[in-house]
Amino acid sequence: MEKIKDLIHSDKEILGGQPVFKGTRVPVETLFMHLEKGVSMNEFLEDFPTVSKAQVVGILEIAEKLLTSKNIQKIYETAA
Repeated sequence: MEKIKDLIHSDKEILGGQPVFKGTRVPVETLFMHLEKGVSMNEFLEDFPTVSKAQVVGILEIAEKLLTSKNIQKIYETAA
């Protein structure tokens, strides 16, 4: 699994610092918005050709690890 810094970039000069897929101007949030609407990963990749399948899979793996972590309470506290 890749590290977050290898997949996500945040720079105040790019979309005001919103986290984007590294090497693109595509917000990571866009992936989750598409998935919530029932858009498949392949359709997302067609819509955003600058994002690679490996990047999407890496982001989903990181999200899965964070959300199933035994330290989920720390995430709750950070997000609050």
